[in-house]
Amino acid sequence: MTTTPASWRHQLPVLAAAGYRAVAIDVLGYGRSSRPAEVAAYRIGELVEDSVAVVEALGGAPAVIAGHDWGAVIAANSALVRPDVFRAVALLSIPYAPTGAGPRPTDMYARMTPPGHEFYVTYFQQPGRAEAEIEPDVRGWLLGFYASLSADTMGGPDRPSPLIVPAGHAMRERFAGGLPGWLSEADLDVYAAEFERTGLTGALNRYRNIDVDWADLAAHAATPIAQPSLFIGGALDPSVAGLAAAIDAFPNTLPGLRGSHLLEGAGHWIQQERADEVNALLTGWLAGLP
Repeated sequence: MTTTPASWRHQLPVLAAAGYRAVAIDVLGYGRSSRPAEVAAYRIGELVEDSVAVVEALGGAPAVIAGHDWGAVIAANSALVRPDVFRAVALLSIPYAPTGAGPRPTDMYARMTPPGHEFYVTYFQQPGRAEAEIEPDVRGWLLGFYASLSADTMGGPDRPSPLIVPAGHAMRERFAGGLPGWLSEADLDVYAAEFERTGLTGALNRYRNIDVDWADLAAHAATPIAQPSLFIGGALDPSVAGLAAAIDAFPNTLPGLRGSHLLEGAGHWIQQERADEVNALLTGWLAGLP
């Protein structure tokens, strides 16, 4: 999880220096953005509309959209649903997989986890459950979560996955320790302070719409994203490994793909772990857009 545009702190100055107008936003439920009480307010269609509204507020289309993690899902579906607004899309860490295709997400997660365990997205479904684990120690929980998915602190391949939660246990019990090299104590303070101020419910409500999103986007499941696209992931990121089939399907789902890059020795927080390489890939891709 990231809480503020600070997660793009290494990219914004570089993009501006290259002559681009670059804007990073707090997604609904995060940071200084609104936090509606209704779970349905966080469905993907609402967030696509938010993306369009930001572009309109800044002067109108066309725009290039980029996102990391949930931001990548929002960016991809914004480009899919509104190609009139978004002329290109860059996805970091989460490869595009059509949301409305395949089995219902919660059913799929139940089948992919061993008996007596839950995938973390399933663990997040019940309102209040994850909040009760995280909110008493936001800073400590975030540090463990970041460390568990960072290349320099995640541990070896035999370490139990932090994304699989044994029944009756807390997610943090499987977290790695240590402060990742890309994350300073001051950076962590910024992220933690925002969640301490807002609570976690808004951010977690995004996860609580996965089955709704699946139904909402079913009509688009066979529609590719035709605009120019870019994917950057970390070779050690469990999200990339778990979505390898989505990367293999890029010729069909992202026919406008102009680059797919897996950075060796990198984890999930790619634009912070490997800022210089990501900046070079982003600016090179942008410079080549029509």
